[in-house]
Amino acid sequence: MRLVGPDSEQLGIVTREEALMKARATGLDLCEIAPNARPPVCKLMDFGKFRYDRQKKLREAKRRQKVIHVKEVKFSPMIDDHDFEIKVNHVLRFLEGGDKVKVTMTFRGRQVARPELGRQIIARLIERVNDKAQIDRPERREGNRLTVVLSPKS
Repeated sequence: MRLVGPDSEQLGIVTREEALMKARATGLDLCEIAPNARPPVCKLMDFGKFRYDRQKKLREAKRRQKVIHVKEVKFSPMIDDHDFEIKVNHVLRFLEGGDKVKVTMTFRGRQVARPELGRQIIARLIERVNDKAQIDRPERREGNRLTVVLSPKS
């Protein structure tokens, strides 16, 4: 096997017994790095410290990643202008926070027969948030609901 020292220096090609003796002499572990190489590559290292450093890097990467949530804002076809403006502000705030927004238009009773009213409101909403949002999933009819998913522009 090819042996690599603790400071990544090449120690040459040695037998397994020689490598284990060098590992015991230095007080380190013999770790196989590349088992499929010819000859296999092993390294003298403190395996406990290696595992600790690897876990520390994983924790740091997990802490740095941004979790994207999907926020939902519900509308109805008979929404008043002031209520519409408030909900548009909610959508903008969620988008600025880096979250996706699911816009749901719910139809009740006889409103189901007039889906174009809901489409007009959703079109008005998309026009208002067009500079800060992009459409992830276009409008889709699901029973008595009409949904659109928006995500922040990168």
